Order: sequence, then structure tokens, then C-alpha cells
Amino acid sequence: MKIGICLPYMKAGLTRDDYLGWFQAVDAGPFHSLCCGERVHGPTMDMRVLLAAAAATTTRVEISPTLYVLPMHNATRVAKEIATLDILSGGRVRHVSLGFGGREKDYEAVGAQYKGRYGRMVQQVEDLRRIWRGEEIVPGAGAIGPTPTRPEGPKLLAGVMGPKSIERCSQWADGLYAWSFNGERDELARAFAMADAAWERSQRRDKPYRLGGCWYTLAEDGQRKLYDYIYNYMAIEGHEIATMMAQTVHRSSPDAVREALDNAESAGCEEFFLVPATAEMAEVDTLAEILATR
Repeated sequence: MKIGICLPYMKAGLTRDDYLGWFQAVDAGPFHSLCCGERVHGPTMDMRVLLAAAAATTTRVEISPTLYVLPMHNATRVAKEIATLDILSGGRVRHVSLGFGGREKDYEAVGAQYKGRYGRMVQQVEDLRRIWRGEEIVPGAGAIGPTPTRPEGPKLLAGVMGPKSIERCSQWADGLYAWSFNGERDELARAFAMADAAWERSQRRDKPYRLGGCWYTLAEDGQRKLYDYIYNYMAIEGHEIATMMAQTVHRSSPDAVREALDNAESAGCEEFFLVPATAEMAEVDTLAEILATR
């Protein structure tokens, strides 16, 4: 199983030097990939800019957006951004995760329609692939570049959880990005089983790529920091839900992280992303030590 690590994009006050340290440590470590998520509200850094900086300052790890809330954006702009990122990275953008997003206020902030996002996704995915193939979107205007390093661009993974969403995405996705807050085997295995069944019903010849992820921390006083991180992340859903979710996550020690990795591998993950609760370098350095002994 390949292991990736997410950048700490949701922390206030991070500097250029902080991120350069992360880029260099991840690229030098035993990691397969480096990823970053997308949110609008809060102190979040922009996913596209962070990953472009990572692409320009690393040489080895794959660069994986996880994920684009595609219906919140113009598909032409996204196609251009991803192709540019792929070229800047030297062809290291092999997977891009796409999702519908559940934060209506993020849609509102960027002037996008929340209603109808499920229906828009299918057409947007087709537009991405048409653009990367060099087909015209506006008749007579010519192709929209740049051209990515692989025919038809990177593989597109569906970052969704429920059975209806997985069923919808089985028509177009190359795989599933399955999320488990606490890295639980049964949750991941159940999501992959739903994807396998949906791919069969959609008469897909290929098997879905299996990407998973969970939250963790290896910082000092980690459990408190993990709780605070999850609570703040989920606070938009209200105090009760945020408290409940924060109480369920406990990957805050080397043994707990090893268990999450074992769970993911047992569930059939081909690749697994660990998403840190802090920006402390222990998240990278101690994780590298754990991977070295697995």
C-alpha cells in the first residue's frame, strides 16, 4: 500500500518557510504522494497555489489534489489548472479527486449555485476530458491548453461516501477516494465494496482505484490537538455534531497510526492519505519513522 500525506492547509499563520520545510521533508521521506484539500471559509490556504508550490519545489512525490469541489468551479478553469500543475510537476499529477462538497456557504462565497451540483458534475467531468484531449469547447475557438503529460489527463477519483453518490460517480470515475474519520477497516471496506458493485452495474470493465484517508496527529499532546482540530473542522454542523465527531477520532500515537494503516491495507486500499491535525514537523518526521518499521 502506498502512503501519502496531506499538507496542513487549514492552519492560520503558516509561512513560506513552514511550507518549504514540509515540501522538502515529504519529498525526502518514504512517502508516495503529497496532497491538499479545498475549503473556502476559515484560515485555509488555496489548494491550487499550495500544490503548485509543492510541484515546483519537489522532484519525487506525486502531487494529488484531494479534492476539487468541482461543481463550485468553472470546468475549463479547472482543466487548465490541473494540466498546468501536471506540467509543473513533471508529470507527477496522476490522480485528482473530485467531490460535490457539502458546504453551501462556500458555494455562496464564490458565487456558485449549490442546488443542482450533482447534475452538473457529469457534464463537467466530460468537459475536463474533452479539453485534455484537445477538443474544442467553443466552436471555432480552437483547443484550450496546455496539454497534460498523459492522454486525457490524470485519473479522476470520486471523493464521495454515500451509496447514491458512489452509484452516480461509477459512470465516470476511475476510482474512489474513501474517507474514514478514524481509519476504520470496516468503513473503508464497505465503501470499496459499494464501489465494486456500482462499477459492475455500470458495466465498467476496469476496477475502481482504491484510495483511502483519515485524520491523525503525532504531535506532543496530540489527542487534545486532534480533538480541537476535528471540532473546529466540524463546527459548521453545530456543537453537538462537532463534539460527537471529535470524540470518535483517536489516531494520536504511533501505535494508533500503525493500526489505522493496517486497517487501510486490510480493507484493500491501494493508496492511503494521512491528514495531519497540526503543522508541526513531528507529523512528517515521526510518521516517516513509523513507515520505516512497517
